[in-house]
Amino acid sequence: MSDQSFQTLGEFIIDKQEDFMYSTGELSRLLSAIRLASKMVNRQVNKAGIANIIGKAGNDNIQGEEQQKLDVLANEIFIEALSQREVVCGIASEENDDFITIPESHNAHLSKYVVLIDPLDGSSNIDVNVSVGTIFSIYRRVSEPGTPVVLEDFLQKGVNQIAAGYVVYGSSTMIVFTTGNGVNGFTLDPSLGTYYLSHPNMTFSRTGKIYSINEGNYIKFPQGVKNYIKYCQREEEERPYTSRYIGSLVSDFHRNMIKGGIYIYPSTSQSPNGKLRLLYECNPMAFIAEQAGGKCTNGFERIMEIEPTELHQRVPFFCGSYEMVEKAEEFMSAAAEN
Repeated sequence: MSDQSFQTLGEFIIDKQEDFMYSTGELSRLLSAIRLASKMVNRQVNKAGIANIIGKAGNDNIQGEEQQKLDVLANEIFIEALSQREVVCGIASEENDDFITIPESHNAHLSKYVVLIDPLDGSSNIDVNVSVGTIFSIYRRVSEPGTPVVLEDFLQKGVNQIAAGYVVYGSSTMIVFTTGNGVNGFTLDPSLGTYYLSHPNMTFSRTGKIYSINEGNYIKFPQGVKNYIKYCQREEEERPYTSRYIGSLVSDFHRNMIKGGIYIYPSTSQSPNGKLRLLYECNPMAFIAEQAGGKCTNGFERIMEIEPTELHQRVPFFCGSYEMVEKAEEFMSAAAEN
């Protein structure tokens, strides 16, 4: 193991602080708050089965989806960790109806940053011990510092992101993030409670052999997606591809980035705008993918160029190895022309 492998996440953040667009130390503290919260959520995930925190919480979130107990707990942990450290002026969570303004008593109104977060992606998989994750996205506010945050601070295009990342709670717990200078992954050593650099300079291969999509919805897919799936299954050249779908965006994305592949959650006849959230899931994953040499679109246009109009906006999502996404776009365009 090289010396680089022993670098902690904290050391890495300090070393790379000059890479941040606005290097004041504030963003470093913000990432440290996310690091702390992820450890706390990891502890809860690992003991969920014996602490009676699996199963449904009995509430629906703003999207009408049943919340799991761990959804609620993870949401509380991240909001508390971020709001108590004077590092953000506002938070928007997939689990909350509206954005949260951090009280002036925390001096947070002077902060330059807002965070958008999916506290526990794939939480319905907790009951069956399948990997879940956290997704986060950081923007510089557009309103005047010293004033309460406004909706426009959160409704920004993905190209304006300062940092984005995810945590995967799996066989090992990892935090993977970018500040616009490549993608790096850190694995948690549970015996020490410390993240160490384990995956420096992560990249998507130009193409791959895995396609990830819920084929149970095949009949509801647009014709372009159906045609692409048939292409993936055809026995010619380097195909057929392998179908791998976990149902947890973080886990599917993480595997495809390491092994090469494409993840698709398209529109359907029942969900014409798709199901994934632009601000909490698609934009941060698109930022990471592009920084790793991959590509992310809605089937026709770049995800990070889409103008958000509401906090919980949904979009179709095609993301992964560059050439695989381009090929899927070709099938989408061809079907749209017919």
